[in-house]
Amino acid sequence: MKRIKVINDPTDLATFLRALDTDTKRKVFQDVLNGWVKAEDIEKKYGKEGLDALAFFEKMKLVEISWAIDDKSAQRVKTYHSYYYSVHVNFSTSLLEFSDVLYAATMPEEMFRELEEKILADVGEDGIFSGDVAKKYEMSITLLKSLIKRSTKLEMRGHRIQRIKEL
Repeated sequence: MKRIKVINDPTDLATFLRALDTDTKRKVFQDVLNGWVKAEDIEKKYGKEGLDALAFFEKMKLVEISWAIDDKSAQRVKTYHSYYYSVHVNFSTSLLEFSDVLYAATMPEEMFRELEEKILADVGEDGIFSGDVAKKYEMSITLLKSLIKRSTKLEMRGHRIQRIKEL
C-alpha cells in the first residue's frame, strides 16, 4: 500500500528538509523504500551515519519497524521499511514563522549541535516547559519547535521538551 505523508504543521517541514540532506541519508532511505532492511545491514553498508539516519527516520515516523528472526543468530532483530512513497504539504503560515522553519532546517550542523547540547543540559531528566527555553534563548516557539523536531536527542511532549529515551 502506497502512503502519502501529509505535512500540516510548518515545523514538520524543518525535519523533512533535513531527512534527505546527506548522501548517506538518501541512500539509506532508498534502501528502506525498496524493502525491509535490518539495522545491521545498514551499519555494514553505511557505518554509524547509516544508523543515525535510521534513528532520525524513526523519530520522524518515516519508517515502520518490525521484528524478524535473524537467520544466522536466531535472535529477534529490528527491520525497517518506508511508510511513505510521496509527500503532500498542506499548511499556511506567516512569512516570519516560515523563515524560522527554514532557518532551523538550514542552520549549520555545528551551530545546531551546540544549541542542542545547551537545551539538553536545561532539559535534565524531567523535561522543561518549552516557553521557558524559548525565553532563555530569545527565540520564537516556532523556531524552538523546529529545532526540537530536527534533533534526534529531544522531543516535544505537549508543551514540554524531553530527552528521547533509548531502548
